[in-house]
Amino acid sequence: MRGLLLLLPVALLVAACGGYGGGSNSAGQGSPAGGAVVQTIKVSEKEYSLSPGTITVPKPGTYALEVTNDGQITHALTIEASGGSGEVESSHISPGSKATVKFTFQAGKRYEMYCPIDGHKAMGMAGTISVGGPAGGGTTTNPEGETTTSSKPGY
Repeated sequence: MRGLLLLLPVALLVAACGGYGGGSNSAGQGSPAGGAVVQTIKVSEKEYSLSPGTITVPKPGTYALEVTNDGQITHALTIEASGGSGEVESSHISPGSKATVKFTFQAGKRYEMYCPIDGHKAMGMAGTISVGGPAGGGTTTNPEGETTTSSKPGY
């Protein structure tokens, strides 16, 4: 019930401003009310992929994922903690529209992101989110939402 009360003012504000035409602004489970967002990460959805497919957030905290539907059909985004200890789902996102999903990530946990609509996850619309830098290189997302790859630490 508390989450619904927090979303009501946001929903009214989005409706008053015209909204995104199919998206929503959702607070993730465990997000502090009015908590500061550490970083906004851009995610693109289309048939049938998420880009980036692997995200590493630099530290625990509340992050906003700005999700753009670059496809031709409706999509959505769910973020789920491993072990089922927290989940948030956007509303349906129409083609060409955006939604912002906020979620508080904890150290040492892995998270899954996917499109929950009509088997899209099984068709490849799935990815992972982890907390902390990659060990020995890997893919990370910088503050501008761009994905970078390193082969060695510090390079």
